[in-house]
Amino acid sequence: MKPLKVLLFGKGGQVGWELQRSLSPIGDLIALDFDSQDHCGDFTNLQGLANTVRNIQPDVIINAAAHTAVDTAEIEPELARTINALAPGVLAEAAQRAGATLVHYSTDYVFDGSGKQAWLETDPTNPLSVYGKTKLEGEQLVAANCAKHLIFRTSWVYAAKGGNFAKTMLRLAKERDALTVINDQMGAPTGAELLADVTAHAIRSLQLNPDQAGLYHLVAGGETSWHGYAQFVIDYARKSGVELRTSQQAIAPVPSNAFVTAATRPLNSRLNTSKLQSTFNLTLPTWQQGVARMLTEII
Repeated sequence: MKPLKVLLFGKGGQVGWELQRSLSPIGDLIALDFDSQDHCGDFTNLQGLANTVRNIQPDVIINAAAHTAVDTAEIEPELARTINALAPGVLAEAAQRAGATLVHYSTDYVFDGSGKQAWLETDPTNPLSVYGKTKLEGEQLVAANCAKHLIFRTSWVYAAKGGNFAKTMLRLAKERDALTVINDQMGAPTGAELLADVTAHAIRSLQLNPDQAGLYHLVAGGETSWHGYAQFVIDYARKSGVELRTSQQAIAPVPSNAFVTAATRPLNSRLNTSKLQSTFNLTLPTWQQGVARMLTEII
């Protein structure tokens, strides 16, 4: 397989950081962020993005940039729409003109979180927040404007780089005697490392099998609540010798309405990954494996 010219947007984020590692063996990687100087990576500059693709003429474009501040999106919906929907639409049009593959990441927030079954790619969407609505529009624009696309819906993304839920829980557990954590939202903590590795695998596979283009759910195996996630993190840290004030019994489960937020979170963030695993011949690791690996890096 010939080396590919790969254009990555959002290199400074958690997923973008890991993608720089996973994509390097594929070929020539050009990685941009919003403040890059040589080429425009600013998702508020739509013409600049189109010019970047036209000038570089990549084989593959990967969009790891997004407006992910879920609550802030409620008070700046136009900015969220520009970054999450209009910019991916521009990239899709530019990718189509260049004959490139476009990889785009979306979210469980496109669903309303009802029920207890893991969502399929074919299930009806019904986002509850500005973030979810703009990410859904982004999906639709990508699919409508670029034939060779991969859209990966994921959830509860974390990485050793930057802030994450586990780091917050560990900090609070060192400071407080007790914690309260939501127990009625269900999903699968998914590492940026896993997203990046599966992305690289899927890109290679798509070069040989163009009919694999489409929408896929991509999360780690298993499920838990934020409360279960916190219990796992704190138990792992304690067994690793970290001194914590919060005991395992002092992590109290509470419903979502115990915390007031601007954006409504879906209660059911389970995503069915059968299509991804069968199409690309993959077995996804459990969420506990990825979180444990991340914890060994940060503890």
